[in-house]
Amino acid sequence: MGGWKSSWPWRVTVTAWGLLSLPLTAVAIIAGAPFLGPKRSFWFFGPLWSRSIFLFFGMHNEVIGWEDLPEDIRQGRQPVIFMANHESALDPPVLMGSLPIPAVYLAKKELKWMVPVGWAAMMAGTIFIDRSNREKAVASIATAAREIRGGKSVVLFPEGTRTRTGELLPFKKGGFALAVDAGTPIVPLGIGGAYYMLPPGRLLVRPWKYTIAVGEPVDPARYETKEELLADVRSRIESLREIARGRQGVPGQDAKAH
Repeated sequence: MGGWKSSWPWRVTVTAWGLLSLPLTAVAIIAGAPFLGPKRSFWFFGPLWSRSIFLFFGMHNEVIGWEDLPEDIRQGRQPVIFMANHESALDPPVLMGSLPIPAVYLAKKELKWMVPVGWAAMMAGTIFIDRSNREKAVASIATAAREIRGGKSVVLFPEGTRTRTGELLPFKKGGFALAVDAGTPIVPLGIGGAYYMLPPGRLLVRPWKYTIAVGEPVDPARYETKEELLADVRSRIESLREIARGRQGVPGQDAKAH
């Protein structure tokens, strides 16, 4: 997947445009809200930006396993919590443009005040978490659970941050407490290709394939403890990640990412 899209001038140009067009897209979302409604405006302009930018990057997206999910999930009638490994800064925008149903993110409350991107995120229905102290964090999770029970699907990265080595990091318990509280299925996702395309510390994106492997839904009610739930979901994500990486065709991509 080389060619002219792998050249330095093109990668610099497209990266610069990607960074510039993000706030411009946020402005378009805000401007479109009075006419389309806040959520419709976001879900029109946001995925459009994502797909167009990564087409310019030379990215080839692939989602496998979606068709095996229950119809209620595929049609957006059953809210779920998508949990994915976090390989790159590409993950949030790519998932936004790749998942067939709208799914918002859990984000730190500080993002809300990053104008204009934070305002656009609010219009999408992003769930903001206050982590300033334990009491506020618990209250934020309870609020998030109510919104999910009300029909909102979300995406979260249980590692809490991007991997620096390509290996799966320890999972944090917060997302699993949220799933138990909401009584909502977890859909595990395995991402492959993102670490190769944009390793930590790099700004220029390499053209390549970005694969999302979708696993079977997991019912939190079937587990006696959050620790058992976490361990099983982590094992599933690890297996799905290997499936996604196996479709990349990059020998030793972790070792050669730099």
